Amino acid sequence: MSEFDQALTVVQEALTQLQDKASGTISRASLESLQRLACVARQAPHRKDPAAPRAAAVPETTAPAASATRSIPGGGLGLAARTRAALEASNTKPSASLTHAAATPETHSPVTVRAPSIRSSEPASMAGSDPSMSKAERMKPLRERALICTKCPHLAATRTQVVLGVGNLDAELMFVGEAPGADEDREGEPFVGKAGQLLTKIIEAMGFGRSEVYIANVLKCRPNTPPGESGNRKPRPEEMATCLPYLIEQIEIIQPKCLVALGATAMEGLLGKETPMRDLRGRWHAFKGIPLMPTYHPAYLLRNQSITEKRKVWEDMLQVLELLGKPISVKQRGYFLSK
Repeated sequence: MSEFDQALTVVQEALTQLQDKASGTISRASLESLQRLACVARQAPHRKDPAAPRAAAVPETTAPAASATRSIPGGGLGLAARTRAALEASNTKPSASLTHAAATPETHSPVTVRAPSIRSSEPASMAGSDPSMSKAERMKPLRERALICTKCPHLAATRTQVVLGVGNLDAELMFVGEAPGADEDREGEPFVGKAGQLLTKIIEAMGFGRSEVYIANVLKCRPNTPPGESGNRKPRPEEMATCLPYLIEQIEIIQPKCLVALGATAMEGLLGKETPMRDLRGRWHAFKGIPLMPTYHPAYLLRNQSITEKRKVWEDMLQVLELLGKPISVKQRGYFLSK
């Protein structure tokens, strides 16, 4: 096997490991470093030129991973060896966004959590990290793939349309729900029903317009309900795990500074663990190196009109505003406090 083929094999194995690795702390910078390395491997000559001078052999055991990363265009290590060394270096590199989140007060310190294992027959897309393409250009093929997705045949057969996401592709703040409901399935846009109207009010109270943030769901199709039953069904863990790569690619393209998970089911879809919201909200978590704040779903507030519960959600949003460095007025700090 040629050095080029060995390198491509290592890159493919590394990408698979990143997909399968249940870790919420892999930084986007690490993934982008690996993807750039894959591009270098693709650009390497398919045949070795006998007349080309050979660099002095350097034993793999003595070459530091950091220097191996810097010597990608040349250097003494083989391309496959440099690929492995760069991967080892990327796995130890701290995430800048997590470092930012760690600067929040101790009572709201970020908690590293494990993300679900992502297993998909579809290879990871490189489009989300191509700096020569605009975010809209990178989002287009993702949307095209999602619109014809049939990975969950029972959902594809009953949906009206795929609900990918809506909002500003340059948003600092991204909201993630669990799945489209009947209204969303009909309109093709997330959070357009009564719960969506309440979410819009929350966004506006934070000082944003709905068009300034990005809104998506873990599941892109409405969960089908059994014959004779009405309402919205909770998405199954395997459905969310199948659909999660689409959301991950959206996040990689948008690169928000902060994620807000709306409801315990959304957190389950992101982190692969079912935990009551009362045990999750009020403190920072992390997803793919991005600060993640869980809070109650707007539908919960429609069912429970208690000012105490509304205040809990608002306190979560105040933490989000503080992390984003947004000014908070005295009036905003006093929302939903007992008089």
